[in-house]
Amino acid sequence: MSDDYDIRIVDSWPADQIVELYRAGNWWLEHYSADGLDMLIKGSFAFAVAVEVSSGRAVGMGRAISDGTSDAWLQDIVVLNGYRRRGIGRAIAQKLLEHCLSKGLVWVGLVAEPGSAGFYGPLGFERLPGEPMVFRRKSGV
Repeated sequence: MSDDYDIRIVDSWPADQIVELYRAGNWWLEHYSADGLDMLIKGSFAFAVAVEVSSGRAVGMGRAISDGTSDAWLQDIVVLNGYRRRGIGRAIAQKLLEHCLSKGLVWVGLVAEPGSAGFYGPLGFERLPGEPMVFRRKSGV
């Protein structure tokens, strides 16, 4: 952790800042509604924000999704462009991982961008054989 930012597990956060972070990851589509973000945060096993100490603004985020019993997935780890390469993303992942392990979970997976194995490897993550699969709802369906 740094004196410049603090990583917090939160139950809520201002929607405009979360939208800004999803946009920074290119994961926000303009037809999305911010109305569901409060439920997204509360429905996560853990939701972490990197808070810039001087402004109180969220400059990064990530979340863990879990049944709370055996395993979890980390996802949506993103840091605003101007704050990257300062260790914030790794600190968010570490905070979420520590939270999951402290709750007795024994298996933590990670949803990450292709080519990011070098970023997460030092935290103990390793590649699984095979490829993940996804179902995406087509717009208008």
